[in-house]
Amino acid sequence: MAHRILVVDDDPHIREVICFALEKAGMAPTIARDGKEALVQFEENATDLIVLDVGMPEMDGLEVCRQIRKTSDVPILFLSARDEEIDRVLGLEIGGDDYVTKPFSPRELVARIGVILRRTTARPKRQEPEGKALSHGRLSVDPLRHAVAFGGASVALTAIEFSILKTLLARPSLIFTREQIMNTAYNVQIHVSDRTIDSHIRNIRAKLAATGCDNVIETVHGTSS
Repeated sequence: MAHRILVVDDDPHIREVICFALEKAGMAPTIARDGKEALVQFEENATDLIVLDVGMPEMDGLEVCRQIRKTSDVPILFLSARDEEIDRVLGLEIGGDDYVTKPFSPRELVARIGVILRRTTARPKRQEPEGKALSHGRLSVDPLRHAVAFGGASVALTAIEFSILKTLLARPSLIFTREQIMNTAYNVQIHVSDRTIDSHIRNIRAKLAATGCDNVIETVHGTSS
């Protein structure tokens, strides 16, 4: 079954270019012309990934992401005409999975979408040895159900946040460097900056803290663990 991609951008030319590239890659795109329409489309249609423009009028992409993250961990790839690091970090901190700046290569965009989908799509043969549930005190991680809970309270994590937490919890006594987290949790050949890893760790901590789970992830000088 073709992956269903929601393309959200107020520029019709960009929507057309993205949809053409996605269809050529065997995916099934739908479109939304602004943030409000994106939320309606997301509620009404099953979606495997969202390509979300940051700079839209009325409701920008960051606010759309915030609204979606209240109920879903669907992968989100941000598009933006701005290439400021603070914008990229903010996008990742609020739950984005990747960030691409305009102008962009349609082939690269499709490749990045493919990376995210491969990371979030179940692979039974590879998951079998990793299917054992993990726990640390009242915190539990179920890889097969892609579920995290603390004291029975569900914790909603994005795909990459889940992968990072699972990596850390699998070997709780090990001190991980950022590079080890990147190589193990991402499981793909993609460049990720130290700031990106830090942003994901900070996001995981905040979500766990909201359920009363404090100090599960400790930082040792020079490493993230």
